[in-house]
Amino acid sequence: MRWPLVLILTAGIATSACSSGTGPSGSGTLRMTLKDSPFSDAKALLVTFGDVSVHLSDTPDGTWTKLGTGPRTCDLKRLENAQDVLGAATLTAGHYTQIRLLVATAVISFNEATTGDTCAPSFTLTQPTVNVTIPSGEVKLSREFDISPNSTTSILLDFDGDKSVREMGNGSYSMSPVISIVTVQQ
Repeated sequence: MRWPLVLILTAGIATSACSSGTGPSGSGTLRMTLKDSPFSDAKALLVTFGDVSVHLSDTPDGTWTKLGTGPRTCDLKRLENAQDVLGAATLTAGHYTQIRLLVATAVISFNEATTGDTCAPSFTLTQPTVNVTIPSGEVKLSREFDISPNSTTSILLDFDGDKSVREMGNGSYSMSPVISIVTVQQ
């Protein structure tokens, strides 16, 4: 009579030991896209993102997971009525708390528009461009989202060129990136 009770208790303990309670296991995909409210005075506004990464909750503050590899340059002027992929990766399923974008460089062309892809490893312009100073190239967006196992989460970001770029009065330009999260969809 005691053996069935021992077996039931053993099965219950084994089942609870296998469940950590920290959330879903496995992995899912995160796809981050970008659109723009462009800097209206330019024909091209090329912004190079050195890194796009996300932070998983319950990990140390300095732990970030990168989406994609290497820098990616986007012509924000051409993203007014379009979207392009800024980064994508397979991530550990779970709860994420922040998105971090590192803006490495920016240049403005007042005379020449770009052709081809809206985001690429780099662009070549034949006309002179104006370098844009970026005092702080790190942008952190505090918006929580979940990555579910075997599914894709899509996040759309809006880079507001008109609010980000300012003429300094001496012919030079400065950028303080203004980026917002438009949608998070699973």
